[in-house]
Amino acid sequence: MTAYDPDNIFAKILRNEIPSETVYEDDTTRVIMDIMPRATGHALVIPKAPSRNILDIEPDSLASTIAIVQKVARAAKEAFAADGITVQQFSEGAGGQMVFHTHFHVLPRHEGVALKPHSGQVAPAEEVAAAASKLRAALNG
Repeated sequence: MTAYDPDNIFAKILRNEIPSETVYEDDTTRVIMDIMPRATGHALVIPKAPSRNILDIEPDSLASTIAIVQKVARAAKEAFAADGITVQQFSEGAGGQMVFHTHFHVLPRHEGVALKPHSGQVAPAEEVAAAASKLRAALNG
C-alpha cells in the first residue's frame, strides 16, 4: 500500500494551514462542510490520526470516527429536514477515493432528489456557510 502523504489537503486542513468551514471538532475528529457539495448539507467527517482510508486506519480511530459519523448523520437529518442520509467512504483510486486521508461523506437526502454530480466546482461561500450554520445548530442543540 502507498504511504500516507502528510501534505494531503485534509492533513493541511487539520493543521489549520488551509481554512475550512468546521462544524464540529473533538480530540480525535473534525467535521467540515464539503465545498463541492453533492447535496445541501454535505459534510465530511475526518479523523485527526493519519491514515489513507478504511484499509489502514487504526481500529480505535475508526471507532471514534464512525461514532461522529452517526452523530452528524442524525443532526443533518434534523437540520435539513432530510428523508434519509447517505454515508460514503471511498478507499483507493479504484474505489473512487480522491483525497488520500480517511474521511466519510454525510449527505442529507430528500425523496426524488438525485445527488448532484461531482463537478469539481466550488459552491458559493455563503451557501456553504449557511448549511454549516444549520448543521452546527443541530449538533449543538
